[in-house]
Amino acid sequence: MSDVHEFGIAEAVLDAVERRAHGRPVRRARLRAGALLRIAPPAMDHAFALVTEGTVAEGATLDLVIEPVRLNCRECGLTTESDDALAVCPACGGVDVDTEGGDRLVLEYIQTAEESHVPGHPRGDRGDPAGPH
Repeated sequence: MSDVHEFGIAEAVLDAVERRAHGRPVRRARLRAGALLRIAPPAMDHAFALVTEGTVAEGATLDLVIEPVRLNCRECGLTTESDDALAVCPACGGVDVDTEGGDRLVLEYIQTAEESHVPGHPRGDRGDPAGPH
């Protein structure tokens, strides 16, 4: 079900999760991925479950948020966003489109077994990407 692409990404995510967890059991992680990375959510869930076996993140839920790509059509001038990395212009059907963004991969937060998402929680990992991790 999962292919090599998602498996490699899942391994990188696990590495980042383990660094943030500092040995604490992890219940949930949130990953923001650009549409250009072409991550298939079911394949990513499967790959993450496989790579986390026997780790602090075993059984953790991975919340995957796909970040859209901005499309600029060279044929009609339309600018729009799409979750499809291979999108055509929705206005004219043109395939001559420039893309912007949609290529980030960010581990936004983790939630450990001892914590919940409470703003201002002194131990961090509280869902605030700008907060301490």
